[in-house]
Amino acid sequence: MKHPLAAWAAAVLMVLTLAACAPAGQGGTNDDGAAGQRRTLTVFAAASLKGAFTELAGKFEAANPGTQITLSFAGSADLVTQISQGAPADVFASADARNMAKLADQGLVDGEPRDFATNTLAIAVPAGNPAGIKSFGDLARQGVKVVVCASQVPCGAATTTIEQETGAALKPVSEESSVTDVLGKVSSGEADAGLVYVTDARSAGATVEQVPFPEAAKAVNTYPLAAVKGAGNKPAADAFVAFVLGAEGQAVLAAAGFGAP
Repeated sequence: MKHPLAAWAAAVLMVLTLAACAPAGQGGTNDDGAAGQRRTLTVFAAASLKGAFTELAGKFEAANPGTQITLSFAGSADLVTQISQGAPADVFASADARNMAKLADQGLVDGEPRDFATNTLAIAVPAGNPAGIKSFGDLARQGVKVVVCASQVPCGAATTTIEQETGAALKPVSEESSVTDVLGKVSSGEADAGLVYVTDARSAGATVEQVPFPEAAKAVNTYPLAAVKGAGNKPAADAFVAFVLGAEGQAVLAAAGFGAP
């Protein structure tokens, strides 16, 4: 018969062996940042924010070890539709107040949206400006292939405002769902010109040239952001919003060409 002390020792040895063989990340870990786990923050942002928010995400992750940001960029209207249909998002950054209001009206915004940047339109033309575009009025010339954003997209709404203010009626060959799609058609040479944000024309480098026009001041877009109702990681969502509004976030946005809110 086995001695009681020997039996107890064998039992302890078995428990220790099983604990050592347990898969990493199990037992005592959770999604709040315990060992072996990463907190995930999902940010939906307007397409024009891609460069700036990619940089901001990297800086936020560096300052918050254990937090990983997943970014999703598209036209603001498309992002509102996705969130409304249940797409998981912790933070929404819109290129205008109208689309943020649509989300708020559905009870999907947590707290008061905060303005964090402004932007204006510019005319983007292919390198060399083959069509000789020099003004907003030139976009209405016969034979000029111009591309704009669809009216439900913030950059499209701004275009419509400028048309109404100037009386220049454009006849676009294409209406795109995001400003980056407009820029793509210009840089590829499919269009003679496109109306994009100053920040997008700036980030495109040598592939396009920017033609500023004074009428752009008649349609300044203000960008708001907010945590999404039911965010899976509310503390991190609030922290990211504060980071964008803070000195470091504002410096990144200013370097990208955005105006102050």
